[in-house]
Amino acid sequence: MNKELPRPSVRRLKEHSGEEVLLSGWLAKSRSSGKIAFLQLRDGSGVVQVVASKKEVPEAAWEAIQSLTQESTLHVTGKVNLDDRAPGGVEIHATDVEVVQIAEDYPITPKEHGTAFLMEHRHLWLRSDRQRSALRVRSEVCQGIRDFFHERDFVLIDSPLLTPAACEGTSTLFETDYFGDKAYLSQSGQLYLEPAIAAFGKVYCFGPTFRAEKSKTRRHLMEFWMVEPEVAFLDFDGLQVLAEDFLTYLVTRVLEQCGEELKILERDTARLESVQKPFPRITYTEAIEILKGQGLDAQWGDDFGAEDETVLAEQFDRPVLVHRYPADIKAFYMEPAPEDPKLALGLDVLAPEGYGEIIGGSQRIHDHALLLQRIKEHDLPVEAFQWYLDVRRYGSCPHSGFGMGIERFVAWVCGLKHLRETIPYPRMLNKIYP
Repeated sequence: MNKELPRPSVRRLKEHSGEEVLLSGWLAKSRSSGKIAFLQLRDGSGVVQVVASKKEVPEAAWEAIQSLTQESTLHVTGKVNLDDRAPGGVEIHATDVEVVQIAEDYPITPKEHGTAFLMEHRHLWLRSDRQRSALRVRSEVCQGIRDFFHERDFVLIDSPLLTPAACEGTSTLFETDYFGDKAYLSQSGQLYLEPAIAAFGKVYCFGPTFRAEKSKTRRHLMEFWMVEPEVAFLDFDGLQVLAEDFLTYLVTRVLEQCGEELKILERDTARLESVQKPFPRITYTEAIEILKGQGLDAQWGDDFGAEDETVLAEQFDRPVLVHRYPADIKAFYMEPAPEDPKLALGLDVLAPEGYGEIIGGSQRIHDHALLLQRIKEHDLPVEAFQWYLDVRRYGSCPHSGFGMGIERFVAWVCGLKHLRETIPYPRMLNKIYP
């Protein structure tokens, strides 16, 4: 192994056409005719075909090639050759191969495996083409989120994961002991984010959140990542525009940067290309009428279930924004609609193709007396929210924000059926291993 050679990633190989390089990685699969071997080498950035001829590599290297098993680790020295017939348009003509480790019999083979088996081996399943593609899209989405807000002068605020009180309600909290006091894993960073608007104007938090929902649906995880922007002096109309801008930016970015991954995932990108502004906007009341017209038993005052969201989204070719929900079915902190206090200035953005709500947000109550009243009406402990009420006493202002779960967004853009494939180690009901 010549350590002086260039060591590009597979993703950057085309930049080294005609050069001899050194690659290190894992054997995805191989075949041999006895005189020529074809190795699929994966280095984390991509997969490249390595062509090794018995005549052109040392005898020891050829013998090593014959011993390779799936997922064995190796170093390959060879010349980069551009070839449109090769996967990725490039291949390596090997001059030497050095084995780092011969892998034991790999449990995940090209045959079909059940989901339960794959989830038990999630630490290995990550290596498969589809799983790598989904998680690379996730990585691009996360970077896109940071870039979107950084370019617009938002400041990142890290909200705590341990909290003394609930944000959305007490029925789905993970409770833990905090030196003799009760504490909970955070459901949202929003409440801790809001005070920061008086310091920075435009802020966001981005991190893991937890919901103890006893749900086995494809749309739910116990632990997921959420991004939440909050903006001072942003009214409800401005919030809707921000949600539109955010989603169209991220979808466009994935289409531009993750074409190969979407191809591996067999995603119909035409559905994503239609995600353009403006989004259709309908009121909750209009949504109820649509559901009734589609034969569903939808009553004003009911919250939407998964079927309701799917039917509503099917009426449009892009995400639909539903707003002005009944205040009684929304969180305590939502500003009442000026035209009818029974309605909240809240919004949900529903994704097409049955993926449901991907964004939920609202204009927040900025009046101290009204917020105190709502906390009491929701039977929440006033003392636990005293710090949150304080924000309304010292320079309060109208403000708005939303939250988006990363896993639902990634599932939608990738066309994945279940959220378990959108996060490296999913936490689901009765599933915490590995």
